[in-house]
Amino acid sequence: MKKQYRYIRTGILGLLLSTQTTQAQNTVTFRPDAPTQVINRNIYGHFAEHLGNCIYGGFYVGDTSHIPNTNGVRKDVIAALRKMKIPNLRWPGGCFADTYHWKDGIGAKDKRPAIVNTWWGNVTEDNSFGTHDFLNMCEELGAEPYLSGNVGSGTAQELADWVQYTNFAGKSPMSDLRQQNGRKEPWKVRYWGVGNEAWGCGGNMRPEYYADLYRKFATFMQSDWKNAPLFRIASGASDGDYNWTEVLMKNIPANLLDGVALHHYSTVDWNHKGDAVDFTEKQYFATMKSALLMDTLISKHTAIMDKYDPKKKIALLVDEWGGWYNVEGGTNPGFLFQQNTMRDAMIAGATLNIFNNHSDRVRMANLAQAINVLQSVILTKGDQMVLTPTYYVMEMYNVHQDATLIPVDIHSNDYTFENEKLPAVSASASKDKNGITHISLVNIDAHKTQEVTLDTRSQAYKAVSGKLLASAKLQNYNSFTKPDNIKPVDFKGATLKNNTVSVKLPPYSVVVLELK
Repeated sequence: MKKQYRYIRTGILGLLLSTQTTQAQNTVTFRPDAPTQVINRNIYGHFAEHLGNCIYGGFYVGDTSHIPNTNGVRKDVIAALRKMKIPNLRWPGGCFADTYHWKDGIGAKDKRPAIVNTWWGNVTEDNSFGTHDFLNMCEELGAEPYLSGNVGSGTAQELADWVQYTNFAGKSPMSDLRQQNGRKEPWKVRYWGVGNEAWGCGGNMRPEYYADLYRKFATFMQSDWKNAPLFRIASGASDGDYNWTEVLMKNIPANLLDGVALHHYSTVDWNHKGDAVDFTEKQYFATMKSALLMDTLISKHTAIMDKYDPKKKIALLVDEWGGWYNVEGGTNPGFLFQQNTMRDAMIAGATLNIFNNHSDRVRMANLAQAINVLQSVILTKGDQMVLTPTYYVMEMYNVHQDATLIPVDIHSNDYTFENEKLPAVSASASKDKNGITHISLVNIDAHKTQEVTLDTRSQAYKAVSGKLLASAKLQNYNSFTKPDNIKPVDFKGATLKNNTVSVKLPPYSVVVLELK
């Protein structure tokens, strides 16, 4: 694959705060001659698993709750996610998906059997949030549903029935059952995951075994409308397991495969993840090193896919990504609740830039997870709701959804720590359907402001404006007592002259510029 951007390290970083001076220069150069593609809006997707308080107490409070709701789903959550322009939502897992039997979550709520969530805390759930609740909620959100099918403990018939239940418009046992449960028209769910993490919690399978199992399940998943066929997604690799991708691409016929998943979390040591708030610069640097590894992982998995699919018809979906730390003190360790700081904003901004720049192959991604779990965009507590720094990055970046990528060359200074180096600056750019150009910039350096020159080449612009997300400390976050501690503000650090934009990026900041 021809790289559409590159990092070139240029020496010692300078300082650019009000009381400091700069030494080195970063450049971002447009490449108008390079191939372009649309940045699929689904890159900005999210993930909602039956895990901790993501579903129950997060999205869903029940229709008898004093918290304002629509059919049991919090109205403030719906409004926030609409504003963020959530394009899709993955459900019900995760590991939970391969123990979930969808027929337990339909029909009269008081007659649904309970389930013990053996993956996350061994809590008993009453199945009050099921298929109708999720798909109707997606309609409220204006988001595409992405259903993860049960392959680990389910059957091909069970998954085929779920497809028919949600999608078939004619008369059949499953469409009749759907109508008996109050839904006449099908939802027409397009995105379907055929199992989850088959290499691990989805069954500890070998890739050869899973490839054969996938072929079986995918064969019996049928759509009844011609213009919107099913999008079937294979359970893909964990991190750098390139053999898994090789085996799937080699052994699954292209007519049965629309997407291959990839999971990568920004964590340093699975046994010693560190605190979500009380972290050192050493831990921050290591976390960002893990986050930036996403570029290498995508490049190498893409190279394998290119061998079997040179026309890039099959998508790569990073349907689990984000920061993963120790749970907050005093919380259930199986609930994976963690705070969300400026470090998480750095992960989000840098990762989304990577996705944008690889949008020729990456056409969906799902941040883990939407509410109260891992790198969430929303936290809830009773009737309170907090928007995290990650939420604001996703909101700032939504200008890239369905816009045309502008490939860029990036020459970045180094962010150095204990003789290790990372590129301090990352960027991506696009032009929307109205002809407006947007450039997202991230400076991960924990100390130094970066001065960046944007060379737009032959593109002529008359005005520049922007938004900035920054804070006084990397460890800062939005709490229930200080929910507006970190919010985007108008950015005054950019000037435009002769088609060149000069930008001053504060330490650990995210900026999105608009050029007209």
